[in-house]
Amino acid sequence: MQQGVSERAKEIIEKIIYITIASVTPEGKPWNSPVYSAYDKETYTFYWVSPRRTQHSQNIGKNPDVFLVIYDSTVPEGTGEGVYIQAHASEVTDLKEMAKAIYLLYSRKNKPLREISRFLDMRPRRIYKAVPEKVWMNDSERVGDEDLDIRVETKL
Repeated sequence: MQQGVSERAKEIIEKIIYITIASVTPEGKPWNSPVYSAYDKETYTFYWVSPRRTQHSQNIGKNPDVFLVIYDSTVPEGTGEGVYIQAHASEVTDLKEMAKAIYLLYSRKNKPLREISRFLDMRPRRIYKAVPEKVWMNDSERVGDEDLDIRVETKL
């Protein structure tokens, strides 16, 4: 495993505000959705806000297994790195956790905090979270005269 993988993963997570969530439709079809996110720096739980009716929200309601990708495409071609996360996703229903997620999401944007009531009852949007189970970074491996893209498991 390359040295500093965990630190580099944390740097990318801090820098990149959008994550791509891969979920599966009830018919078994893949579905990818980029969302603005924030995260808890202690647990690396990721939070986002989405309408309940979106495909990825409905997918998570039926199958909580998701895969997140946070890719740093801000660097020169051929040097990009990504963080790949196998996670368990769900709607946040605990009011204390909702308050924490709202704080993380809106303070990351430097925008005024929203009231919890905007994410309850008949309101259309909900707060979701993804709790990491396994994490990888991309790396390369030299095989003969070829550089191959590989994944290196790491901890956050």
